[in-house]
Amino acid sequence: MSPRSKEQAGLAQAGAGRRQRVTIAHIALAAGVSPSTVSKVLNGNAEVSATTRQRVQVLLADLGYERRSSAQAGTPPLVDLIFQELESPWAMEIIKGAVAAAAEVGLNVALTSLSEHGSARSWLDHVCARGTRGVILLLASLDKRHKAELRSRGLPFAVVDPRGERDPTVTTVGSTNWAGGFSATRHLIELGHQRIGMISGPIDLLCSRARMDGYRSAMESAGLSIDPDLMAWGDFHVDGGFKAAMAMLSLPARPSAIFAGSDLQALGVLEAARLQHVRVPSDLSLVGFDDLPLSTWTSPPLTTVRQPLAEMASTAVGLVLGLGRTEGTQGQSVELATSLVIRETSAPPH
Repeated sequence: MSPRSKEQAGLAQAGAGRRQRVTIAHIALAAGVSPSTVSKVLNGNAEVSATTRQRVQVLLADLGYERRSSAQAGTPPLVDLIFQELESPWAMEIIKGAVAAAAEVGLNVALTSLSEHGSARSWLDHVCARGTRGVILLLASLDKRHKAELRSRGLPFAVVDPRGERDPTVTTVGSTNWAGGFSATRHLIELGHQRIGMISGPIDLLCSRARMDGYRSAMESAGLSIDPDLMAWGDFHVDGGFKAAMAMLSLPARPSAIFAGSDLQALGVLEAARLQHVRVPSDLSLVGFDDLPLSTWTSPPLTTVRQPLAEMASTAVGLVLGLGRTEGTQGQSVELATSLVIRETSAPPH
């Protein structure tokens, strides 16, 4: 039988198996390799050639292979955190929450930064090679292939602070971003501010758009007009807040208050205000978002919206471990409440 005929026969048998359960044997037959080769691919073994690995991985995803839970005796006591980057106090709060939750059940936390890996294949193989009880993802995007491969390798996973549109097949943990944006803006309105600027995060992120929508809703419900010059999309970093605030504070009619979509951007606003000789809060009120530890050390201390980052991470750890024990249902969506923390950067306008 030719390789092509063997693959077609394997696909037919695997297709029939899908009515029951696709097994390693089905995948091996479809790919024209041994079951041990399929196992090596699943476990991230480097002994398999790139061509064979790719063929097997495509079949694993296309045929919907799902390995039985990896959270069995003998699996290393690890939970993996996968970050886009680790250069942020925001990431440290997530790590603290995950470490505390994992320690309660005798597990350790392994960290992976995508900045250290050239591709999704690299971090997937890296995680699978060491074994893990589950994966917590904090990524800008998680495409269909990534999800299929995580499932085919039997790795329960959850996404913290989801960046894109809601996927009903993926377990997520986030916060009430719209409500946080609304409460921050309403606080400034209740102080008497009318020209209120908003600096959100990247426009392609769901949380950024939700915070901006909360701002818009608060302004509209108060009957206040929104000046397009006072709405900006930043990057959630200090530099993004600084650039947007410099532009707003240079306007002929500058804002009397700014809501920054992250505490780091609020730091940028404070620096822009200092350079333009604008006093906070006498000349400009400011509200951030996150309530990072550094928000109590700004001068003056920052009024901000508390996002329960550590609790989000610990919740995700619990959900992933539940999925690994088949106690949970993939596709759960949890949103934890945000809350306004009033300090000294917000005051009535002068």
